[in-house]
Amino acid sequence: MLDTFRCWTQSYLFAQYALEIYAVLFVVAWFALPRRDENKRHALIVAVAGGVLALLVNVVIGAMWYRPRPFAVPGFGANKLIPHSADTSFPSDHTAGGFGISSALWGKGPTWLSWTFTICSAIVMVARVYVGVHWPTDVIAGMVIGIICGRVSLLFSRPLRVVTNIGLRIFRMGHYA
Repeated sequence: MLDTFRCWTQSYLFAQYALEIYAVLFVVAWFALPRRDENKRHALIVAVAGGVLALLVNVVIGAMWYRPRPFAVPGFGANKLIPHSADTSFPSDHTAGGFGISSALWGKGPTWLSWTFTICSAIVMVARVYVGVHWPTDVIAGMVIGIICGRVSLLFSRPLRVVTNIGLRIFRMGHYA
């Protein structure tokens, strides 16, 4: 009984608050990195751009392809364990955004951070299916979109340096320290 409660609680937290978890991880990483390390902070900015790009791609796909969520299919019997609207299920925004961030960090950001984002994204994948708001193919598609968008965001690393420099200047880090 306790294991079931623990599993439900963890699934609920990751399924419902994934975006907040990603944001907290970003803030913690930004301030945990060495004060003068500009390149790792820049990798964070590029990673966020990968997550945002993945979400934009999902908006386009969701507008073209509607799939009802498991809890909204009559007779399917899926229970909705978290509050959620009955909008399109395909592809998973939470998964795409998480893997967009994760894949942009692979090989570019701190190892501990890329592993943390990747593990959180994988947990979110499972949790979103477990709580009944996504089909397994929704989260797999979200993962694929996120990985592709995260890697594409690396192509925009140079123009995103402006955003990194603004953050460095505001917080007096890097060469602004």
